[in-house]
This record gives sequence, C-alpha cells and structure tokens, in this order.
Amino acid sequence: MSLVTEEVKANAEVYHGDEICQEKSKFLLKEVCMPNGLLPLRDIEECGYVKETGFVWLKQKQSITHKFDKIGKLVSYAPEVTAVVEKNKIKKLTGVKTKELFVWISLSDIYVDDPPTGKITFKTPSGLSRSFPVSAFEVEEEVKDAKGNTEVKKVNGVVEVKEV
Repeated sequence: MSLVTEEVKANAEVYHGDEICQEKSKFLLKEVCMPNGLLPLRDIEECGYVKETGFVWLKQKQSITHKFDKIGKLVSYAPEVTAVVEKNKIKKLTGVKTKELFVWISLSDIYVDDPPTGKITFKTPSGLSRSFPVSAFEVEEEVKDAKGNTEVKKVNGVVEVKEV
C-alpha cells in the first residue's frame, strides 16, 4: 500500500517526468545537506514534497539496483521511495535496501554529522548502523557555460573548471 495518498498530494509540491524530478531530488538533497548521489534513481515518473512535514516521495517505473563503487555496496530502490527529511537527516525511509553478505536489509534512517565529520550513517529498523565517507555518495555535475566552451564540474560546492 502506498504512503502517498490523494490527501498527501493535495498539500504537496508535485512534479511529473524524469528530468524535473531528477532536478528536484538533487535540489532537495542539497537543501538538507545530504550528498547529491544518494538517490541514483532512473525513469522517475513522479516526485513530491510536503514542506510543512518534510514528507517526500519519488516514484520510478521499476525498482533498480545501484552499486556505489567507492564502497562496493549494492543498494536496491523500490518503485516507490518515501521519507521524511530535515537538515542532515532522512528519517522513516521506505523502499531502500542494502545488501549485507547474502541478505537484503531495509534502511530506515540516513544522517550526516553536524558539525560535519565527513561521515554518513545508515541505520536499519532494528537499530544497527554503519558509517561511510560522504564522498562515496557524491556525484560530479557537468554544466556548460553560456558559450559552450568550458566544462564545469561541481561536487557539493567544489568547482573544477577545464577548457574543452
């Protein structure tokens, strides 16, 4: 059963289509001080955000499994991912599992330390947790300048400029 009801949608900013939903999800991660590569979803059909409660959802066409190469971990994202977000925290997470040994384990909370220590912690509903470097979940963003001559790569505020 979906946590996203018509009543929830009535109080939310709702967007449809992969391009705008990708943009909004990355913007939201930035707003709550989380790494921009934390939600590598594809073919997002709908996303929404209830600002008053922090409730957010993303619906994609099908579940995906993503490997975070820097830490060698597989993460599965269901067709519907929901959470409650606030600064430095993602709580009440649904639709996200990680593989530990041979078992898929649901994740319930994700948080980064404040003040920043460079670590991000993932917590399960049973209370077990594991921390990794925040950098393992950051993705370079490529942008062309107005003339189309320079490639600008941004990773959470750090900018590298090179001529192309």
